[in-house]
Amino acid sequence: MNCILVLYDSKSGNVAKMAKLVAEGAATIPGTEVRLRSADEATAAAAVWCDGLAVGSPTNMGILSWKMKRFWDETMFDHWMKVDGRIACAFSSAGGWGGGMELACQSILTVLMNFGFLVFGVTDYAAKTTTLHYGAVTAREPRHAEDQAACRLLGQRLAEWTAVFVHGRKEQHPGGKFAERGQPG
Repeated sequence: MNCILVLYDSKSGNVAKMAKLVAEGAATIPGTEVRLRSADEATAAAAVWCDGLAVGSPTNMGILSWKMKRFWDETMFDHWMKVDGRIACAFSSAGGWGGGMELACQSILTVLMNFGFLVFGVTDYAAKTTTLHYGAVTAREPRHAEDQAACRLLGQRLAEWTAVFVHGRKEQHPGGKFAERGQPG
């Protein structure tokens, strides 16, 4: 079973909406169980349980929220090596475009790398002008189809990567089978 945790902090509800969309995207991959937890209710056991983790936070002066940082500083402190090698990604919302959402995603990814997570960006376009190189981002709530598609694609890609790299399900590779790409099979 492919185990995905979508962990988020949301002050206004915008990141919570993004988290639900990320979870929807992850659930599209067969054999995937998805759990959705807020930073207020999440436990270390939830993070240890997962194969793949999507972390979402409101943009707070260009970085992750204090609640999300507290989760990693306090809740996960004694579980440092128990999540090493798992796969993770990030998403964030701010009050407006140019509010630092990609910087917030990078700050989340930095925390995750310090815990040994293998992090990724998405090279595919989720919509005509929407990319997810650092994670899914939106200004305020994800009300536009492009923002929703970006969140779903992030979750889908997380579930695909964990299916491939954790469970050896090469058929779930987003670019096709390894052999078809000219790589050793």
